[in-house]
Amino acid sequence: MQRAYNQSIGRRTRPVGTAPLRRPGAVGSAAGAGMRTPGQATHVLCREQENARLHDYERSVKTAFDAIVPTLKRISALQHEEDFETRAQDIARRALGFELPAEILSDAWVEQLDMRRLFAWCVFATYRRFCDAFFTADPLAVDAAGEFDAFLQSCGFHTLDISPCADGRLAHVIRYVLRLPHRAVRRKSYAGAMFDIEDSIQKWVETEMLRYREGRPNTADAPTRYLKVVVYHFSSVDPQHQGCAAHGSDDALAASAGLGKLIDFQRAIENSFCCGASIDLLLIGVDTDTDAIRVHIPGGEGGIDLDRYIDTLELFGATARQPAAQAIRAIGDAVRAVSADIAPGMAQLVERLIENNFSQIAYVRSYHGRHYADIGHAERFIGAGVGFEEIQLRNLMYFAYLDTVEEATQDLDVGIKIFTGLNVSHGLPVPVVVRFDYHGQVPGARERAIEHCQRITEALQARYAGLAQRGMLHVMQVMRDCNEDAPIEVLACSANVESAAGGH
Repeated sequence: MQRAYNQSIGRRTRPVGTAPLRRPGAVGSAAGAGMRTPGQATHVLCREQENARLHDYERSVKTAFDAIVPTLKRISALQHEEDFETRAQDIARRALGFELPAEILSDAWVEQLDMRRLFAWCVFATYRRFCDAFFTADPLAVDAAGEFDAFLQSCGFHTLDISPCADGRLAHVIRYVLRLPHRAVRRKSYAGAMFDIEDSIQKWVETEMLRYREGRPNTADAPTRYLKVVVYHFSSVDPQHQGCAAHGSDDALAASAGLGKLIDFQRAIENSFCCGASIDLLLIGVDTDTDAIRVHIPGGEGGIDLDRYIDTLELFGATARQPAAQAIRAIGDAVRAVSADIAPGMAQLVERLIENNFSQIAYVRSYHGRHYADIGHAERFIGAGVGFEEIQLRNLMYFAYLDTVEEATQDLDVGIKIFTGLNVSHGLPVPVVVRFDYHGQVPGARERAIEHCQRITEALQARYAGLAQRGMLHVMQVMRDCNEDAPIEVLACSANVESAAGGH
């Protein structure tokens, strides 16, 4: 079983990285200040068929969103022509796959077509189509995904809880960068990867209760631990401007702040519960330009040294032409060169993540060249609330997980700042999807999800009243029953997306 998972999910990468992390203005540091040469485009351990399938999916989804603006430009140019409504709907059907709301088009002969409202409507309609396809067709399914729990437990862990930065350039970190089955991993994103410790404590308690009461994913007496991972990010192309905005594009600050959060969480668990309540920690950096990762290898006692890590891009190049067995051994050797006393289970997991990342490095080189063209932000909308399991694509959505606007002001303000540059500066509104997923078996859960959506929407419109009053902020409220393999349900939308819900 474990070998089957090895073949379907992946394995390991690189020599030792021991230089200190780069700060803005530093020269010649370990992350590779400036661009590195593209080198080998593929690798002996790369899963080419999976890469092709993932690329087809990414291309189809992003092409749908990117078709909105050029399509609306064509329609705008026709708004005073004869048979405008008929021609506009024909263009929309062909280019976007759905019709536009008739009430917006019908007023075009009297006054200017409301392009801002129409743009937001199209973004929301495209998002809904994308979600429906995700939950019905399962396009990112992983072969042997059901064996992931067994593999994880063989490494000594019963839960993998990952907190990446909310930056949209890390939205694909689970399914693409690390090549993990997205439904088997807990992911919750925060600005700067500064996760909520209380929320993580609650998840730990829930996990341990399930182990004690139901034996899921294993029984409480099994010698496994809860693994908490923070994923920060940096830029190799433009390190001083395209790093993490929440940390001022300071890689060292992003890494140290992430490690600080991890340690605080670990101490909170150990101080609040019995001595056997232990948390293991892992810190990973992602180069958002190449999708290569920087793995800070824990020592035997679990401690993490920020200046000692593996850079997968270097190891990728060093092992690309080796026989597969030799490349796999090189990954293990590299891990132990950084941390000679690393726990065997942690080493096994880290080696797997590194090997998995080799496929993603090859993915970027094969389909995007030396690095991504959009090294900066290029998200299509903001997602606020709880849910968004389907968002597994880079630069598609900016995350803002929250229960109240007040508790997530930093995340939301960063998102609005990003979209002020992406959209508002070009006369386009900020599309926000407010979402709360719920557990249908819990009495009153659906009603509470509706209340959450309404409350967050009102708070958003109040906090960003200037944008809302100018028609520069549009919100669609949606929810989904987590226990049903069903699409999202649209509750309301300031762009009236629900008026044409039956049309797509």
